[in-house]
Amino acid sequence: MTRQSTVPVEAPMQPLFAPARLNADNRLEFRRLVLEQLENAAHEGADTIDVDLGGTVEMDASGLGVLVLLQKRARERGLRTRLVHTPRPVFETLRLTRLDALFEFPTTS
Repeated sequence: MTRQSTVPVEAPMQPLFAPARLNADNRLEFRRLVLEQLENAAHEGADTIDVDLGGTVEMDASGLGVLVLLQKRARERGLRTRLVHTPRPVFETLRLTRLDALFEFPTTS
């Protein structure tokens, strides 16, 4: 009988789902969730943190501010920040404000 060594494989972190309206009305709750997810990711040794924007239809400066805060804190911990399923209007807001360069936008195949 041969003995096999097993190495635990870490499951990827679940993405953080952004609200439909990422604005001043819900920025504090989303900020809390973002920072909590970031700490979990750093503690688990993840290399990226994903925010799923697929259901986001509106984003104001408050929402942009939360995403920038996440990116800054993630970078300080050596994590990359990916915005997944980003709708065209949300991406255009990021592009027009020149904040798109801060994030990764993976493509789905």
